[in-house]
Amino acid sequence: MKINKEIRQLSRQMLRASFTDGQLDQGKIASLVQSLIAKKPRRFLDILQNYKRLLRLEIEKRHATIESASKLSSQNSSKILAKLKQKYGDDLTTEFRTDPTLLGGMRIRVGSDVWDGTVRNRLQQLQQQL
Repeated sequence: MKINKEIRQLSRQMLRASFTDGQLDQGKIASLVQSLIAKKPRRFLDILQNYKRLLRLEIEKRHATIESASKLSSQNSSKILAKLKQKYGDDLTTEFRTDPTLLGGMRIRVGSDVWDGTVRNRLQQLQQQL
């Protein structure tokens, strides 16, 4: 799918109109999509696809995935959560996972930001250096 300038502009305008008080509003999103479908402008399906992509990226910016080799204590998880909310805002959603293959440490992913302090990552870096 080739996206031209007009499609990018319209989908960005729709994204900007999707917010209420700095948070995505599902009601606004639904009404924007319904009005676009009703009007059926030229290449409206491409506009909807790009809008969907922008929404997905926006939602990913507001979701944190915290992976650790073992289950985190409630004190540690609350500290991590407080620091992430301080950096990314109070509307951040979190997901805690345990992955024994990490061997130790933790990996935090928020949108496209990744902090990887796992033992597995350090071993891979050492292997590449040798």
